[in-house]
Amino acid sequence: MEKRKLGKTDLEVSVLGFGGAEIGWSNQEKEIVEQLLNSALDAGLNLIDTAAAYKTSEKLIGNAVSYRRKEFYLISKCGALDAFTREDWSKKGILETIEQSLRNLKTDHLDIAQLHSCSAEILRQGDCIEGLLRAQEKGYTRYIGYSGDNEDAKYAIELGVFDTLQISVNIADQMPIENIKLAKDNGLGVIAKRPIANAVWRNSEKPADAYHLPYWERIQKLQFPFLKKSLEESISIALRWTLSIDGVTTAIVGTTQPNRWQQNAKNIAEGKLSNEEFNSIRERWDEIADETWVGKT
Repeated sequence: MEKRKLGKTDLEVSVLGFGGAEIGWSNQEKEIVEQLLNSALDAGLNLIDTAAAYKTSEKLIGNAVSYRRKEFYLISKCGALDAFTREDWSKKGILETIEQSLRNLKTDHLDIAQLHSCSAEILRQGDCIEGLLRAQEKGYTRYIGYSGDNEDAKYAIELGVFDTLQISVNIADQMPIENIKLAKDNGLGVIAKRPIANAVWRNSEKPADAYHLPYWERIQKLQFPFLKKSLEESISIALRWTLSIDGVTTAIVGTTQPNRWQQNAKNIAEGKLSNEEFNSIRERWDEIADETWVGKT
């Protein structure tokens, strides 16, 4: 699998990373996660992303692949806790959360510790950043990053303290491209989350889940012609579109299907879309989207 340098860091990451949210929220069985993650690593993936807020995700990852720790880069997020029911942005809280993450993941360090979608106001207070920097000084993490969207992400980029940005971007969420350009110009490595818009076009009826609803409603209006192709082909094009954005280094994809990684690797084997294919999707967005279609966390 193709690898790219992540901003100014020394991390050479696979263009696809594993997103650990789904396995945590579904409290996936240990045996399934072991098969899932090992098949991903075997397919050439070398980046695993999780968070303290993703329920059992960290523990599942630690139990499944800690013995292969030298084969992949490990990212987690702090600040948001207990399935997003609680937050702690204090210096002490950030440090304690990262320490617990290390225990859960059965490792002595993270490759990137990220703040989990805190506001610009919280960033201005500075405690959470001090916590990250202290964690870096103690060797808990090699690099520090910010995960978030919109004006909060713009503020985080312009602070000049973060090494990486994780941001939602996909065919139904193109407003963040401006922040991605800004991040690249400032030397940040960019990690794309929700890179296939949760493949919401596979649902013919409006989803009940509020998390998926905005993308589904946007797709109904965008009506990209390529979405009429088979689901496998349309997902491949959507993923390759995200990976074709200038500044995006890697895309985090979550799944609970162990055989999915070989297919994901196959989907991106053709590389970036042609300029014509990429621009046609951008032009359709410019034609249909309005100012309310902001980035979705």
